[in-house]
Amino acid sequence: MRPRAILQIMGVINMIIAAAMLAPLCVSLLFDEGDTKTFVISVAITAAVGLVLYFVFRTKDIEISHREGFVVVAASWLCASFFSALPFYISGTLPSLTDAVFEASSGITTTGASVLNQIEGLPHGILFWRSMTHWLGGIGIVLFSVAILPLLGIGGMQLYKAEASSITGDKFVPRIKDMAKILVKVYLFLSFVMMVLLLISGMGLFDAFVHAVGSISTGGFSDKNMSIAYYNNALIEWLIIIFMFVGATSFNLHYDFYKKGVRSYLKSEEFRFFFFTLLASTVLIAINLKITGYVSSGSLIRDSAFQVVSISTTTGYTTANYAQWPAFSQLILLLLMFIGGCAGSTTGAIKSVRVLVLFKFIYKELYRLIHPHAVAPVKLNGRVLSPEIVKGITGFTIIYFLVFIVSTLLLTTTNLDLVTSISSVATCLGGIGPALGATGPMSNFAALHGFAKWILILDMILGRLEIYTLLILFIPAFWRG
Repeated sequence: MRPRAILQIMGVINMIIAAAMLAPLCVSLLFDEGDTKTFVISVAITAAVGLVLYFVFRTKDIEISHREGFVVVAASWLCASFFSALPFYISGTLPSLTDAVFEASSGITTTGASVLNQIEGLPHGILFWRSMTHWLGGIGIVLFSVAILPLLGIGGMQLYKAEASSITGDKFVPRIKDMAKILVKVYLFLSFVMMVLLLISGMGLFDAFVHAVGSISTGGFSDKNMSIAYYNNALIEWLIIIFMFVGATSFNLHYDFYKKGVRSYLKSEEFRFFFFTLLASTVLIAINLKITGYVSSGSLIRDSAFQVVSISTTTGYTTANYAQWPAFSQLILLLLMFIGGCAGSTTGAIKSVRVLVLFKFIYKELYRLIHPHAVAPVKLNGRVLSPEIVKGITGFTIIYFLVFIVSTLLLTTTNLDLVTSISSVATCLGGIGPALGATGPMSNFAALHGFAKWILILDMILGRLEIYTLLILFIPAFWRG
């Protein structure tokens, strides 16, 4: 383990964050709402720390190892969460450091949980930065760095191995730098297209930017207190449904679509599983709402589809107060919080592909009980998955639920009710945003105890880093290897 190389990379990460802060600085100058000084100070502090780390610990040989890649990934997200909180804290928008870090972590991890009560009264620069954190999280600080660090002689494949969520062993594209370039281009293109479509549908330019970035990154921050319900516009809601779905679909498939056409989506078992999960959940909730006499301001199908897609893609936008829906509908939404979208996308939670493989594994085990001598390997997309991969998925799922249980127990010690505790942990660990109970869609996380907020901050980062990446740092053998 070489601390100098790791600290030098952290310096680069800090300089990237400082560079990103220049965008809201320009916005604050444009609107002249008194938050310019905030961003000047934030940029100065972040850049200064970055420059010191880079030049003081500069070394010629900083090609990082696989183990060092894990440290860099974890440190990148922790570092980003802290320094991204500076504008919120320095401006006085969130005078509590705990709240500022919570809001920043929520953005960087594309969770969308908030502690802000009056969003619409905030300066445009702060709101712009709040959405920019989705960019840094959606692309992924590490994946974004893959395109930058190689230019400085810093290897990127090790970082990608630690960050990537693919389980099939397929490489995204032949070279890591090509992958990063394609990913950024696709991300920018989709964001631009969505922003244009939202403008055409009646949104203002600033609102269109905020919601385009929030949808593609599956982050869910809005500049409206009522989220998407503020607009009460069917066209806007359907556009956001479509692009949330696109953001939660594997970027590997988007790349394949560019090369091979629409069949690349249809051939993917994970994509089909994800799509039919959304479809079935929407139908079940719509029927349940109809039977129980729920009155919608729009349509039952649209309300159901929006909330199902929003939660399944771990975006967290809202058009209805689903905390007042029947228990059956709420339970479906809670289950969707654990499943999430496709691997290789900006979404969080366990991921559809892991859930699909677990279902296949359970089926094969039941089949072996009937036919003890049968050879029944688990397959995905026609390929046999090795026992190590299946074991890894099973282990990940167990650890995911262990973290969920422990976090829920810790939250209940702060006198939160069980529904709020369970759903708050599920939504933060899965990167969704609004939960149920006291942290439901018409409320937020502001009233929670400070201890509960730090537990949820840790959950957001753990979930974003696929749990293993952070937990492995606490194993003594990792440092002795």
